[in-house]
Amino acid sequence: MPRYFKDQFGRATLSIMLNIAEGSGKFSNKDRRNFYITARGSVFECNSILKFLYDESEVSQELYTEMFNRYEEISRMLYAMIQNLSKELK
Repeated sequence: MPRYFKDQFGRATLSIMLNIAEGSGKFSNKDRRNFYITARGSVFECNSILKFLYDESEVSQELYTEMFNRYEEISRMLYAMIQNLSKELK
């Protein structure tokens, strides 16, 4: 795997975790929601990098499927959290 992909993949993965953590520490629902939206964007970034790496035969089908499913689950959880916060803002 090229170094720049590994670096970007690491940053995007870390961004998911850090934005969830920072959002959880916010007092306003609007601020919390914005951090969760950013975290979900990083999930999509990770999936894009993962797909590229799979297409380039840098990751196996098994690893691709496992990681894709995990990112999909994280995305669904964040989506639900964002939707719940959006309802509270109305």
